[in-house]
Amino acid sequence: MSQRLLYVMDPMCSWCWGFAPVIERVLADYPQLPLHLVAGGLRPGVRAPLDDAARAALGEHWEAVAIASSQPFLTPDDLPDAFVYNTEPACRALVAGRELDASKVWALVRAIQHAFYARAEDVSQTLALIDLAEQAGYRRKAFGERFDAELTRAAIAADFSWTRDLGIAGFPTLLAERNGQLALLANGYQSPGDVLPLLERWVAAGESAASV
Repeated sequence: MSQRLLYVMDPMCSWCWGFAPVIERVLADYPQLPLHLVAGGLRPGVRAPLDDAARAALGEHWEAVAIASSQPFLTPDDLPDAFVYNTEPACRALVAGRELDASKVWALVRAIQHAFYARAEDVSQTLALIDLAEQAGYRRKAFGERFDAELTRAAIAADFSWTRDLGIAGFPTLLAERNGQLALLANGYQSPGDVLPLLERWVAAGESAASV
């Protein structure tokens, strides 16, 4: 029986940062379930810097996530003046890390999230992402080469396409897959108390089926 969890997210999505402790609980409680990260693409290809109005609206949104999740947040005003909220590079870092060593990719995503939301670093910059990848345990040169590779650009396009084809428009989305069949555990932010009972029932159903 083949089963795993699919986590569709964007490292620069605030609700995904809020959802990170839930994923940590899932990983701790169900180490037997592989977690496959999929880059959903929240704001890929954005070119215009955030203006004052956008920063204000974003600040209200981040405050709501902080209240719901208790995750640490600075404010959009702490970001660099010319910051462009383009999430494609961070998503590409996720894909590059996944392809190089999937066992380290969650640590890389957590590092990107924390740098962005708790330290207001511009994680849309290549060098910043390479630094964070190195901190997560990747070899700097290998990660930099994979980050810029055409293979990685094709893989991230495939992730975005897969996400659209499934009709997933909101992040985070957590799916459970068993023998090619998908079950929805969360679409949008949910608390551990909402997600873990669903996962427990899904795991139990699989164990019951396997014992027949």
